[in-house]
Amino acid sequence: QVQLVESGGGLVPAGGSLKLSCQTTYISTNLNAVDWYRQTPGNQREFVARIGGGTRYARPVRGRFVISKDNALNMVYLQMNDLKPEDSGTYFCHIERNYVHYWGEGTQVTVSQ
Repeated sequence: QVQLVESGGGLVPAGGSLKLSCQTTYISTNLNAVDWYRQTPGNQREFVARIGGGTRYARPVRGRFVISKDNALNMVYLQMNDLKPEDSGTYFCHIERNYVHYWGEGTQVTVSQ
């Protein structure tokens, strides 16, 4: 059964850093693009970053966030630097394979003023 498990969230002051991790099970990070999304209450989930065939970032995080992966461990990471209060939210790992969308349960990131 495919599983995605996020970790690494927490409370951090503005300007600080966090590194999120996504552990995938029964699905290869080498063969599939992996995304990070985030969501705040009352809002739609929004794209943050993708790795697979290169990397891509949403404009608000470009230059501050770095997505990377370790295919041997089936892990994907999101290094978040210079965090801002508007980066707060629940961060989700996502993979689409054969038109099926897989999501983790998310990890909470809170950036204080």
